Amino acid sequence: MEEKKERYELATFAGGCFWCMVKPFDEMPGIIEVISGYTGGRTENPTYQEVCSETTGHYEAVQITFNPAVFPYEKLLRLYWQQIDPTDAGGQFYDRGSSYQTAIFYHNEEQKEQAAASKRDLQENGPFNKPIVTEILPAKPFYPAEEYHQQYYKKNPEHYRRYRIGSGRAAFIEEHWDK
Repeated sequence: MEEKKERYELATFAGGCFWCMVKPFDEMPGIIEVISGYTGGRTENPTYQEVCSETTGHYEAVQITFNPAVFPYEKLLRLYWQQIDPTDAGGQFYDRGSSYQTAIFYHNEEQKEQAAASKRDLQENGPFNKPIVTEILPAKPFYPAEEYHQQYYKKNPEHYRRYRIGSGRAAFIEEHWDK
């Protein structure tokens, strides 16, 4: 009998602080890997300090390797929208500046179309009265963040929990999505 080879794809999302963007995706079925990193900027291999200085043009982001047969891209998009404030053009929650803005980085035309359709649906049917400002951009080189940022919620669970609550993200998600 012929063995069927799994086909994996990439999804890249910027949603403010990347620490808070890993856990929601990390343990879902069909998610192979979630990496915190930087994308969308001009500098090769930027450091955290460089990205935070707002001089590289990078976003903090997560890159997700997933099996679309188990966890389709449309489902990733729904989960992504539920982690962010897509109406905030200045950053996310406590974190302000361009490196904390939201964006969907598409890896092919199908992802671009699905992202645009999900954004339209959210604008028309979602819980927000303001315009959805999250951009949909072509994927650019992705640079993994320093090791201490990877899987932060597992390495530093108490600090992660305090940060997620203190930043306002947890309350926002509860108010808009956990109904």
